[in-house]
Amino acid sequence: MVTDIQRDKEVVVGFLRSAFTEKRPADAFAKCVGDDYVQHNPHAPARTDASAEYLAGFVDRFPDLSLEVHRVVAEDDLVCTHSLLRLTSGSRGSAIADVMRVRDGRIVEHWDVVQEIPESTVSGNPMV
Repeated sequence: MVTDIQRDKEVVVGFLRSAFTEKRPADAFAKCVGDDYVQHNPHAPARTDASAEYLAGFVDRFPDLSLEVHRVVAEDDLVCTHSLLRLTSGSRGSAIADVMRVRDGRIVEHWDVVQEIPESTVSGNPMV
């Protein structure tokens, strides 16, 4: 039996896979995002359709883009992923934390934090 939390995790990971790995952001939005979507990324517009267009343009600008989801954590109606985003092949990339609120099987709110991965870290530990 699939729990609500497990289903929410699957919705978010499915959205990321469709948008970034399969490079089908319009399909990802149509399938996984609710009409009352709230966007908190300072670079993306607020409305669902405008955010979908923004993401499609972003993915189109970087044909070698890749996203590797390393962790998925969920509590109540929130799902957080910890991922490695590379805009070009061979780059160090950025560590990404996405937090998404899921309601009735649809993503209805999104926050993200992005940090470039430096050549080395003081701790010697990887960022993802």
